[in-house]
Amino acid sequence: MMKSRRSLPPLNALRAFEVSGRRLSFRAAADELGVTQGAVAQQVRALEEHLGLALFQRHPRGLQLTLAGAAYLAEVTRAFDTLADATGHLLVRPDTVTISVTPTVAAKLLIPRLGDLQAVLPDVELRTVATEALSDFERDQVNIAVRLTRPPFAPDLEAQLLFRQDLVAVASPRLIGNMTLPLSIEQLSALPLLHDAHDHWATFLKGSGRLPGPVFNQTTLALDAAMAGQGVALACRAFVATDLAAGRLVQVAEAGALGPDFYLVRKRSAPVRQSVEAVWDWCLKRLLIL
Repeated sequence: MMKSRRSLPPLNALRAFEVSGRRLSFRAAADELGVTQGAVAQQVRALEEHLGLALFQRHPRGLQLTLAGAAYLAEVTRAFDTLADATGHLLVRPDTVTISVTPTVAAKLLIPRLGDLQAVLPDVELRTVATEALSDFERDQVNIAVRLTRPPFAPDLEAQLLFRQDLVAVASPRLIGNMTLPLSIEQLSALPLLHDAHDHWATFLKGSGRLPGPVFNQTTLALDAAMAGQGVALACRAFVATDLAAGRLVQVAEAGALGPDFYLVRKRSAPVRQSVEAVWDWCLKRLLIL
C-alpha cells in the first residue's frame, strides 16, 4: 500500500537537514540557505522530533551524522537531486508556441507542413489545438489562431489574411466517370451530396429546405468521404488543392468566394516572444494562399 504523502516531513526541514549534513555545520548551512543559524538548528530539531530519531551528534567543533542520519542523508540528497534535474529539464524545454486551428486547417494545411517548420525552427515546440470552437487567447493560453472571420477586428487583435473562402465542389474521379465537367446544378443535385458543419450546399444550389445526404461535423471528414467515392463535397479551394493536383479529387463545379475568410490572428502584446514571432512569420509564408 502506498504511504500517504501527508506523513512527509516539511520541505524546509528536509532542506535544512540536507545542507547541514553536507556541510556538517549549522553555521555553514545557514550561510548557504540565507537564514540564521538558529533557524537551521530549529528546523533540524523539528525534523528529528517528527522522525523520532537523532540525525546528528552535536559537538563543540561541529556536527557528526548518526548512522540513521547518514543513511537518511543519502536518500534525501538523491531526492533533491531528482527535483533539481526535473526542474532543469523543464527550463531547457523547447520554447512552446500554441496555435489554434480548425480540424480541417490542421489536417489539410498545417500537418503536411510540420516537417518544414521543424527544419526551419528546430528549437520551437508547436502545440496544435484543433477545434471548431473559438479559442480564447488568455483562457486557453493560445498564442496564434487561424480563424474563419471578417473585419473589423478588435483593437487588441492583429490579423493577416491567409486565404479567401473560395468554394469548389469536388468528387472522386471514380464517381464522376465520363461526365462532362463542369456539372450543372441539375446534375449536381442528382448526385449524393456530402454535408459538413458549414453546409453551404443550400446557398450554392439555391434550394430551400434540407438537402439529402450524409452530414459530417468536420469538412475534412466530408472530403475523406468524397475521396472514397461516396458523394460530392463543397470545400474551400485551399483545402483540396493538393488532392486536386494528385488526382485524388476532381473539381466538378465552382461556387466562388463566400465570406468570411481565413485569417491569422494573435493578441497584440509588447514585447512579443521571439518564438511566437518566428511561428507567425512561418505561417504567413507557408500557409498564405492568395
